[in-house]
Amino acid sequence: MMIENILPGPVEADRIQHYLPHRYPFLLVDRVIAMQRQPEKRLRAIKNISINEPFFSGHFPGNPVMPGVLIIEAMAQAAGMLAHLDAEFEGRKGGLYFLVKVDNARFTRTVVPGDRLEMDVEQKRIVRGMGQYFCEASVEGQKVASCELLCAVKPK
Repeated sequence: MMIENILPGPVEADRIQHYLPHRYPFLLVDRVIAMQRQPEKRLRAIKNISINEPFFSGHFPGNPVMPGVLIIEAMAQAAGMLAHLDAEFEGRKGGLYFLVKVDNARFTRTVVPGDRLEMDVEQKRIVRGMGQYFCEASVEGQKVASCELLCAVKPK
């Protein structure tokens, strides 16, 4: 997914925490590296996968694999960042975004310690406070997961 970047620089952890309510160990976006608003609204974010992630102690001992549900959650958080940054560009205040539905989730490769998970999110439409997104995650250019998400906003 090609993104024509409009960000002046990466969005770092402190600013991400300003937008997303998640905190350790559930904040799964380390940095936003690109965003575009035209012709489609898109965003690219990353999550660096460390052996120190708390889920690796049980998933799976001796063979650490990032759980698929957390890959989906990371993509949902990236979609939330797209919604918040887009609202900021328009001079609006974002709300609290809730994951409502996941469709067509596909996993094509495992994500392991040392990987850099890149998440590409594209906004498909917004209707009455509901946003639909297409998400794809990759490691070193190889797709590891994809899905369609529906999120609802609760205004602040």
